[in-house]
Order: sequence, then structure tokens, then C-alpha cells
Amino acid sequence: MIQDPFKPAKRVAGQRQDVWSIVNEAAAAYNQEHGAGSVVNMGQGFFGYNPPEFVLDAARDALGKVDCNQYSPTKGRPRLKKAIAEAYTPFFGRTINPDTEVTITTGANEGMLSAFMAFLEQGDEVIVFEPFFDQYISNIEMPGGVPVYVPLHPPPNGATQTTSAGEWTLDMAELEKAITDKTRMLVLNTPHNPIGKVFTRAELQAIGDLCVKHNIIILSDEVYDRLYYVPFTRAATLSPEIAKLTLTVGSGGKNFYCTGWRVGWLVGPEPLIKYVSAAHTRICYSSVSPLQEATAVAFEQAEAHGFWEESKKEMKGKMDRFNAIWDELGLPYSDPQGGYFVLVNLAKVKLPEDYEFPAHVASRPRDFKLSWFFIKELGIAAIPPTEFFTEGNAHIVEDWLRFAVCKEDEVLDKAKERLRGLKKYIQ
Repeated sequence: MIQDPFKPAKRVAGQRQDVWSIVNEAAAAYNQEHGAGSVVNMGQGFFGYNPPEFVLDAARDALGKVDCNQYSPTKGRPRLKKAIAEAYTPFFGRTINPDTEVTITTGANEGMLSAFMAFLEQGDEVIVFEPFFDQYISNIEMPGGVPVYVPLHPPPNGATQTTSAGEWTLDMAELEKAITDKTRMLVLNTPHNPIGKVFTRAELQAIGDLCVKHNIIILSDEVYDRLYYVPFTRAATLSPEIAKLTLTVGSGGKNFYCTGWRVGWLVGPEPLIKYVSAAHTRICYSSVSPLQEATAVAFEQAEAHGFWEESKKEMKGKMDRFNAIWDELGLPYSDPQGGYFVLVNLAKVKLPEDYEFPAHVASRPRDFKLSWFFIKELGIAAIPPTEFFTEGNAHIVEDWLRFAVCKEDEVLDKAKERLRGLKKYIQ
């Protein structure tokens, strides 16, 4: 037997195709048959439209400045750190120090990797709620951490009627049972991807109190923090004791419709931030200079343009516009409280018994088959959420699909028209 001379490390050697490659494979086949760009992509959470003009103008201006085309300080451009500190100060109810309590990263994802790299030793455990953003897991495992999973439970009537995303619940006894003497960190995501749940103050307080009791660092992924449709509480604002343990993650890409800019940040107490900054320096040294500058200007001008309220209103409008099709079809969904994803329950959709799926799809849970079928037969890409669960808990969402509504209205309308093709499969 010939050995692979380029045998990869275990951390990148997974054999199973990930969800993105499977969805892209089906979409490519549909586009080949129906013409390039035929698939309506409601899968990945990238925006189908540009940032507002004042944000684009800031990027154009930054490209013309000599210092913006050179290395930025490793912890971030002073102007952006100052803008973020000023933006978060009213939320936190105290003055954020831009020099010691903010660090800029190459997207929120690299920021979270930096946090894990800063605090995890081999074998340290990190509690993650299911479903989870899939990048969390690889980011935890890279420095030798071990994910420990605690599921969020869907409402018992979620398969038969539309419910609120807030009805997905965390069993606090299950959470406390998952804590061991190896637990170092806990990952929190609110507003939540893919559920759209905004954790209540009471839920966050209970989680935070447990973390204080066991001295667990909270990594609070709040990248959708400007897109909430119910009252939103930030974990770091709950109490001084919880604040001391909390790193808040933010994203310029999510805030300003520019996911390709890869500008993220972490806000937190100096004893935590200084080590995140040190890890970030070793990972990528510094982040993209002109887009940091543009993000700073975007923060400075957002209020004057009425941007925050308008963006929230616009996204809620898109959510309601798209979800009308599920009401029309009589298919229940989890009505989001924040973000731009919606989970739809498709237990009523009967797939043809003789439908042929590729082996790598047939071997996966039902939501992968639904996703493949939706692309091949309806020309609509959606994400199977079992990818965001461990195998033991995948059954929780095998009848659901995740749709991203951050698209142009005409795209949403085209998707709705194609979804009407489901009527003959609904029982």
C-alpha cells in the first residue's frame, strides 16, 4: 500500500464532504442544466446587495490614503478602536477603553479563533450549544480544545405550527451537568444562527451566574447585534462579575452588509483582551488597513444616516415578506427574533420514494435530502441544519431547512414563486 507523501494533519483530514460542498455540487448541476446563475441562493448568509453609499464612500476614500495601504497596528487602527469603544459604551453603561478593551481581528471568526488560542490548553473543554456555527468546532479543536455539547430544544409543537424562535429552550440542568473541572470557556450566540433566537435576560443571567460560579470565560458571539426584533440583552451588561469573564464578539461585515471585508473585533476586560490580542498577532499580525478605516467611518456616520434603525426595519421586512410563503403553504417555521436566517419545518413534505440521491447525500439525515431535492427540483438552495449538530442530536432538526433572507426583494419573490412547486409534495 502506497502511503500519501503529503498526509495531512488530522485537524484538516476529515473525509466527509461538508455541507457547503454538497450544496454547491447540487447548485452547479442545476445551473449547468438551466443556465448560469439559475439557482436562487438562500443558503449561505452573504448579502445580495451592497453596503449603503456612505460606507462604500469611506472605503474608496481610505484606499487613497497612504497610511491606509500599509500595516495597521496589530491590535487595530486607533480610529476603529475608538469608534467601536464609543459605539459600545452606551450599551455597556460604562466607558470602554479603546486601547485596552478592544482588539480588531480579521473577521469575527478569526477573533474567536484568537480567543480560543489565547486560553485553551490541550484537553481544556469548551461548552457549545447545539445548533452551533460550524466554525466554532474547528476553532476550538485547533489549539487542542474539546467541544462539549448542550442542545437547545425546539418547541414540542414546532412540527405542526409556527412558533417563536424564543421557544427553543436550554435545559439549565443539562448545562450544569456538562461543566467539569476541565471546562475553560462557554460559547454563547445571541441573536442565534441558525435558530434566530434572542436569549432573554433571565436565560443569560442563569448562564452567566453558572460561569461566575465555575470561573468559565464566556465568548459571546453577538455578530447579529444590530438585527434584533425583540428586546436584546448583551451578556457583558448583566453584572460586574459576569462582565469580568465576558468577551463580546462583533462583525463589521454583518453590521454593514460587507461580509467580504473581514473586519471583526472583540470587546472585553483588559486581562482577557490582552491575551486575545497576543494570539491574533501570532495568527495574522494585523488586519486589512483600508477596510478597518472604512468601518471606523461607517460607525461614526451610521447614526446620522439613520442606518441602525433602517437596517433593522429593512431586514424584518424581508423576513416577513419571505415567510409569507410558508403561511401560504401551511408549513410551520420558527419565527426569528433576530438575525437573517429562518428555520422551516418540512415534515409535511413527502419526498418521492423512488427519488435517486447520490450516495454521499443518501447516507446523511433527511434534511440533506431535502436540501438536495430543493436545489435539483425547485432551483432553491437552503442549508440542512443537522450540519450544526452532533450526530447524536441531529434528529432534532432532520425535518428542517435554513433559509437566508438577506437578499434583494426580487430574489425573495422568485424564491417564493418556486416554492409554490412544493404544493404537490405536501401531505
